[in-house]
Amino acid sequence: MEWLNDNAQAISAITSVLTLFVWFFYAQLLYNGYVRQRRPRVIINRGLGTGQNALCLISNMSSESIYIQHVMALLHTPDNCYMVDVAEYQEEKQEGEQQAKSIRSHQGPLAPGDYLHMQRFADIAEQIRTYWRLDNNIFEQSDLRLELRVIAVYGSEDRPIGASRSFYLNDPSTSHRALIPLDVDTQRFNSRLQRRKVKRWAEEIENLEAR
Repeated sequence: MEWLNDNAQAISAITSVLTLFVWFFYAQLLYNGYVRQRRPRVIINRGLGTGQNALCLISNMSSESIYIQHVMALLHTPDNCYMVDVAEYQEEKQEGEQQAKSIRSHQGPLAPGDYLHMQRFADIAEQIRTYWRLDNNIFEQSDLRLELRVIAVYGSEDRPIGASRSFYLNDPSTSHRALIPLDVDTQRFNSRLQRRKVKRWAEEIENLEAR
């Protein structure tokens, strides 16, 4: 007790410092949880199959709604890259003996936990081929990659966010038609520097539409 009385001030100072570190640790945990909850998360995946006839699904796993502005599809070949905005496309429906064409748009808000299904991956690749008037046998080439990019606005933020995922259209080992993701997860573009890149994506697609 005598030693405690003699060193009471030092013990009190050490206790205060340790308490401060504990509070700082818990504050950091709360802040990281808040940032993680607020961080936009858009997922691009396959649905109803794993081949090229699978649907392209875009899911909003963020805590707030997002507004989808563009969905860019890029066909990477060994020689070039071809880009099309597939957020809007023509859909053909069979009505009796006649075929009717209608315009479908995927631009608009997407609620938290909700998803939308685009066209089939094969239809997206065919739309690129038709737009750029490519040869019918282009899909027989090896090392073809189909990249999907989503440009969206998150909540009340001004700068757009982005998401990207790429798929092999041919099996690299057999060269047969397939749909193999290059990565196990969608790449997200949420930081300030990455959002500048997303803004350049939007400028590229707007320049393409102005052609």
